[in-house]
Amino acid sequence: MPDADHQDTGLDALLRRAGSRFDAAGVRDLVSGVVAAPDGIDPDAWMTLVAAAPDGDLRRALADLHDDLAARRPPVLAATGDQRADRLTALQGELKRRRLHGFIVPRGDEHLGEYVPERAERLAWLTGFTGSAGVAVVLRDTAALFTDGRYTLQAEAEVDGDLLDIRHSTEQPTTEWIAANLPARARLGYDPWLHTPNDVTRYETACVRAGGRLAAVADNPVDAVWADQPPPPVAPIVAHAAEFAGRAAADKRQDVAEALTRDRHDAAVLVAPESVAWLLNLRGGDVPYAPLPLSFAIAAADGSVWLFVDGRKLADDVADHLGPAVTVHPPEALGEALDGLGTHRATVRVDSDGTPAWIADRLRKAGARVATGPDPCARPRAVKNPVELDGMRAAHRRDGAALSRFLAWLPGAIDGGVTEIDAARHLEDLRREGDLFRGLSFPTISGFAANGAVIHYRVSPSTNRVLEPGSLYLVDSGGQYLDGTTDVTRTVAIGAPTDEMRDRFTRVLKGHIAMATARFPAGTAGPQLDVLARRALWDAGLDYDHGTGHGVGSYLSVHEGPHRISKLPNRVALEPGMVVSNEPGYYKAGAYGIRIENLVVVTAVDAPEGSEKDLLGFDTLTLAPIDRDLIAPALLTAAEVAWLDAYHARVRETLTPLVDAGTAAWLDRATRPLGG
Repeated sequence: MPDADHQDTGLDALLRRAGSRFDAAGVRDLVSGVVAAPDGIDPDAWMTLVAAAPDGDLRRALADLHDDLAARRPPVLAATGDQRADRLTALQGELKRRRLHGFIVPRGDEHLGEYVPERAERLAWLTGFTGSAGVAVVLRDTAALFTDGRYTLQAEAEVDGDLLDIRHSTEQPTTEWIAANLPARARLGYDPWLHTPNDVTRYETACVRAGGRLAAVADNPVDAVWADQPPPPVAPIVAHAAEFAGRAAADKRQDVAEALTRDRHDAAVLVAPESVAWLLNLRGGDVPYAPLPLSFAIAAADGSVWLFVDGRKLADDVADHLGPAVTVHPPEALGEALDGLGTHRATVRVDSDGTPAWIADRLRKAGARVATGPDPCARPRAVKNPVELDGMRAAHRRDGAALSRFLAWLPGAIDGGVTEIDAARHLEDLRREGDLFRGLSFPTISGFAANGAVIHYRVSPSTNRVLEPGSLYLVDSGGQYLDGTTDVTRTVAIGAPTDEMRDRFTRVLKGHIAMATARFPAGTAGPQLDVLARRALWDAGLDYDHGTGHGVGSYLSVHEGPHRISKLPNRVALEPGMVVSNEPGYYKAGAYGIRIENLVVVTAVDAPEGSEKDLLGFDTLTLAPIDRDLIAPALLTAAEVAWLDAYHARVRETLTPLVDAGTAAWLDRATRPLGG
């Protein structure tokens, strides 16, 4: 085996021959970041960051380097119970060294989004909890993990209860625990990059109640004890074509500039990668399941944008796509740019629920006027333009065909001992055969029997179950396509369902239909509709512990705001063009789970004669059969049966031309009228 110096000498020669801007050391650093990023649909796409047209020799050298670094990279989340105890002890020791009595460890990164790079999986590394929403508070002699109802069962399965108390964040809020457990005069640390100003206010209040105080740290103590923490990810950033985006980035920038001018704001800091990607028509691959380039931006009222991103991710043609009004700066230059805004006494908009406290604090200290307000890209990003809506519909047709092929395959696979993992892999393979597919939009939830009752269950070799007659199988899955993002849940009876299963399923279906057929005045927000999906369950003293609907991006994140349908307060009105999920459910712990999820788009509807309000409703995008064997027809009204039959007729007519003969025959049976 040649030594490293000899390898680098050979690689240097290949790089010079290709006209690369990198030397061997630079490429080694780049590839370390590539290894830290998720695998994309084209695992070698990153090579064009090294050279525009790498030849065969350079490609082989780069592939060997990638494989070598990947093989030596330790798994981020794999840890035994003893290792987790050691990590918690190490953090507590680091806190003592820093004269902190405790530290708050959220699940998040500097962009405060749902999906984070492995480098930012501090909560999972420390506790073993892998859900997308949670926070740990670690004190010197005790610790607790807080998560919501979607993840409480998962937390109990993943986290050592002897190391951390597991709390329901709604019923036992983090702030109440801090107020009760933080000693008087103690300092509770937090990373200002990982919390919003509103978070900080809540935690400060809790500390004051305890007689202690909240203290910002300059660097994260978890990072100090995480010896093999991955580097920041490096994935190629590419232009998102106008044929999918529907609008030029220059037009979007002008709209944002006009909105800032109307509000007398000089600039806005964009933290959400979804907003940066949408505004500039860019896509990337730094985090799993969402085509996002991790980046910040400052959008100015004159239409210009400062983009803060690792320049190594930008292919040569991206600069031409961005144009002269967008200037690229390294991420570490953000602080200096904020200082510059302060020097000019600029009025800068920040979203107090979506911006790191570090940014707001830096602006204030620099002399800027901080104006709190929503991300100026959030609403226009949520209201899809006609091209995006056409793309979403096309993506859902292809996705529905793949899901129908899967559901048709499933009964025969049961006899072969198919497992949850087998089923999830097969469904992904079917999606991969579709045009414009770019990956899953989230980890497939493939849960049989009791596993289906874990709302955001993620199958693993230790939990993997065989699908066998006697219970229900819940599969929640989705795809990322260049023209749209999908998210769909179906619950299927494996064998004969019980009367209780049929009752619960039908009540969930009634809630689903109530939402699908809702008519509501313009200006209505999602929480005003949420009860419609729950009423049939409430009538029987039942409920579900998650929201009814989340916004969905257009080849962006599968979970996007600012709108939602939930019990939780939200004043954002639903508008035509917004895509949202419709997903009531029911979960019997230790037994089974039920969810029926379609994506819908808000549309204008004809108002009845004499109406005094403009009315809106929903048009269903998702196309896949709903299991008729799980329905108790006597619980449905004639109108509900008519909706289901019409939906199934549409599914059959749309998907039959897109599937094979065997699936078409299954579709014909699965979508028969309920009474037929």
